[in-house]
Amino acid sequence: MSRMRPAIQALAQGHEPDEAALADAFDALMEGQADPVEIGGFLLALTALGESPQALMIGAKAMRARMTPVSAPETAIDTCGTGGDARGTWNISTAAAVVAAGAGAVVAKHGNKAASSKSGSAEVLESLGVNLFASPAQVETALDQARVGFLFAQAHHGAVRHVGPARKTLGVRTIFNLLGPLSNPAGAKRQLLGVFDRKWLVPLAEALRGLGADAAMIVHGEDGLDEITTTGVSYVAELTSDGAIREYEITPEDAGLKRAALDDLKGGEPEENAQAIRDLLKGAQGPYRDIVLINAAAALKLAGLAGDLKTGAELAGAAIDDGRAQSALDALVKASNA
Repeated sequence: MSRMRPAIQALAQGHEPDEAALADAFDALMEGQADPVEIGGFLLALTALGESPQALMIGAKAMRARMTPVSAPETAIDTCGTGGDARGTWNISTAAAVVAAGAGAVVAKHGNKAASSKSGSAEVLESLGVNLFASPAQVETALDQARVGFLFAQAHHGAVRHVGPARKTLGVRTIFNLLGPLSNPAGAKRQLLGVFDRKWLVPLAEALRGLGADAAMIVHGEDGLDEITTTGVSYVAELTSDGAIREYEITPEDAGLKRAALDDLKGGEPEENAQAIRDLLKGAQGPYRDIVLINAAAALKLAGLAGDLKTGAELAGAAIDDGRAQSALDALVKASNA
């Protein structure tokens, strides 16, 4: 009998498969032991039912067990989001990762190619000169020398290739849009994770708690961004070191920053976004700098380097203005190509 069948039968009856059936199903997916019809049926039925924290944890464990790992300090953080917000903004979390590294955090930036915009973290970093297929040793050198390394999902999660054709044929979001950010190849236990829909705030916080995260902020802007926004309110589910999950809202004013219009944050092709990052690191002022600062501030708070967003934004701004953020990017480019 197919390893997928118990999970599919449970889903067909309208309830979530038990832990063993889910684990078997995800193992079969990752090992190439499921045919396209089974994959499509499983993913669609799971999406229709609604992916639970348990399903997210089991799926992430299956991905983690097969990833190409990288060693990183215990204090490493990640700023990987789900993507897929269809807002076409500048590369915010990528720039925030570089700035946070300049300010002293160690950032194991997990990322992929664009889900709904013209430029994902992979495309913009490649335009900036980063080698996307850097070896684990090169990434570890970058984490040591630049305090930031890029972990390209396609280079570290080869097992997901078995699911790729079916996902492409389906053309809809599935659980795999959520599993990537839960499967950092460096095992980062502190995470700033933007989501494309507010409904995922608490489930992803619960999943990260079950996966052993030390601290996390799951965020979503009221304008739809999978980032902390500067156009208005951002919704947060924060996982704290004691295992509690707290929901609250933040605004740009909490970080001492001005509000912006969504059109002020629109990005373009990878080279356009890369130039925006170059300008940012040279000290360019404006809405792009502000939204990078508030996201870098949250990353610094998670890293234990800032007590609040206002302090974090000040530290991030100083790292840009004195050149440390630019130095972090330069060192990342050099290490990834060494």
